[in-house]
Amino acid sequence: MEMVEVFLNAIANYGNWVVSEITFNYDYKPWYQNYFYGLIILSLAVWGLEIAFPWRKQQAIIRKDFWLDGFYMFFNFFIFGLMVSGFFALIEFGFGSIGITMESLSLFNFTAFPLWTQLLIFFIINDFVQWFTHVLLHRYEALWRFHQVHHSVQEMGFAAHLRYHWMENVFYKPLKTLAVMLIGGFEPEHAFFIHFISITIGHLNHANVRITWGPLKYIFNNSVMHLYHHAMVLPKSHPYGMNYGISLSLWDYIFKTDYIPQSEDGTFELGFPGIEKYPVHSFWKQLLSGFGRKS
Repeated sequence: MEMVEVFLNAIANYGNWVVSEITFNYDYKPWYQNYFYGLIILSLAVWGLEIAFPWRKQQAIIRKDFWLDGFYMFFNFFIFGLMVSGFFALIEFGFGSIGITMESLSLFNFTAFPLWTQLLIFFIINDFVQWFTHVLLHRYEALWRFHQVHHSVQEMGFAAHLRYHWMENVFYKPLKTLAVMLIGGFEPEHAFFIHFISITIGHLNHANVRITWGPLKYIFNNSVMHLYHHAMVLPKSHPYGMNYGISLSLWDYIFKTDYIPQSEDGTFELGFPGIEKYPVHSFWKQLLSGFGRKS
């Protein structure tokens, strides 16, 4: 019965959090830490850049699958968490019952460092873990079948950032938890700032706006670099893919997975071989995709 209570309480708490984000019915944080409206404001701002400075001018403002990708943003950011919060709570409860907690498994304690240092370390470690997971999603067929949802985008825009299969959250969360463990078992104060930066960079990476960041391209990911990540035809030098960077591009340059050819007109075909047989426009079919045979 205790496990049932833990499961139901976790779902209720997550549901209350989502409602509080929408209604501003909370007093434990300032308004600018609101994720629901923060996501909307950032999305509208980047969409405005797409409209004002389109890279691929032949692409419509309301591009192909615009609304599907928009739905994915809110599904993956809010609804999915409600669906699985109870299961993650049970896992945490199980470990806690035998004395294993985030704090007990932490390898380092960065609380003595200044806050800006904690945030920087958290950002770098978290980004590397996501980069490494992204590589695995391309490298192994069983994982790639789920990651195909993200690569089924055929016209790139900001909302494609959060178009991914719900199983990717299952892969990412344990590794993100590992990243948090490294810095003492909890996210640093004001970690929301890092999360909003990551969302902004992710939106810009997928936006129909040509961004390179100049010399900073060796540190930060950008829309030119990431568009080639979605190319239908992969170079022989990178048979599994390239430009895996999430917020930072430096991991690709360090591990030689970077690839930016001289031509940067952004009009090449996106997707993957066999995409014509993939349910590119159906959320429900994509939701169940990946569990069947090889695509």
